[in-house]
Amino acid sequence: MKNIALHKIHEALGAKMVGFAGYNMPVQYEGVTAEHLTVRESVGVFDVSHMGEFLVDGENALALIQKVTSNDASKLAIGDAQYSCFPNEDNGIVDDLICYRIKENTYLLVVNASNIEKDWNWITKYNEEFGANLKDISEDYSLLAIQGPKAVEAMQSLSSLDLADIPFYKFKVGDFAGIEHVIISATGYTGSGGFEIYCKNTEVEQIWNKVFEAGADYGIKPIGLAARDTLRLEMGYCLYGNDIDDTTSPIEAGLSWITKFTKDFVNADALAKQKEQKPERKLIAFELDERGIPRQGYDIVDGNGNIIGNVTSGTMSPCLSKGIGMGYVPTIFAKSGTQIHIQVRKKAIPATIVKLPFYKG
Repeated sequence: MKNIALHKIHEALGAKMVGFAGYNMPVQYEGVTAEHLTVRESVGVFDVSHMGEFLVDGENALALIQKVTSNDASKLAIGDAQYSCFPNEDNGIVDDLICYRIKENTYLLVVNASNIEKDWNWITKYNEEFGANLKDISEDYSLLAIQGPKAVEAMQSLSSLDLADIPFYKFKVGDFAGIEHVIISATGYTGSGGFEIYCKNTEVEQIWNKVFEAGADYGIKPIGLAARDTLRLEMGYCLYGNDIDDTTSPIEAGLSWITKFTKDFVNADALAKQKEQKPERKLIAFELDERGIPRQGYDIVDGNGNIIGNVTSGTMSPCLSKGIGMGYVPTIFAKSGTQIHIQVRKKAIPATIVKLPFYKG
């Protein structure tokens, strides 16, 4: 197991450390529900330094990114970020990612920790045609997600940039917490606003300490990966390995909006055909109508008890105080308002398919 740069700080804070994607990571501190509500109501900080970062540079950098990703990176101006995915050749997804345009011909791809090696091999294979400059900087950089409705106000004293002037999915490079050339990105995985801070491992302890000093009057707290999962699920954001993987297409997963057929990319023809003909199954969101907690792997059944799908993500929503989840079902069952059942142990609990997000702020 690898340790992230702030490992000792998390241990000192009493974090429960658990192995995740090859790293010892803080999963929770005071408890999932309390940490979840801190982010929804004020400001919390996640250390997600296990995430992977690839630099793509050179004259053919954009051409390579256009080939391996589903979204249209040609639309990115310098300072823009874009959610996208790497389609595979079999109607599945290698990984989902965020693409940042740093300079004219320089891009930063941020990928999931569990897929760093797989993603690197994938993009390297396709780069044989393009010859872009690729560099895996995952081991050298840390990533802090400062999330919550009070994040901007709490952090403004740490930067000369106007943090309130960074729109959603835009970023700026500037000074933060006494460090120059930090990427301050108005992205996140919680639905409650805030920033993601990219810095070198040698800089992250200073930034962490100053962030907590600046946020002290705002009730800032460290937040673990468990609350990150409940927060993203309340928003209906897909998690790789649960809701999307090598066997799920972006069309099935409701990610047509990041799948642009105005360009040629890996498996584009097959995905375009699937979109035109409608997929046989879809990722749906549901709320339990009675008490219970849906979990990944539970069966989704119809009114007669026939298995029609399975839960890919599920939890007890801290904000809604009810069981919520996502899963794949045949398209004929996927309409909002449809009644289904979730098999929780020996009981089939009634549930209703709903539109996302679950949490509307």
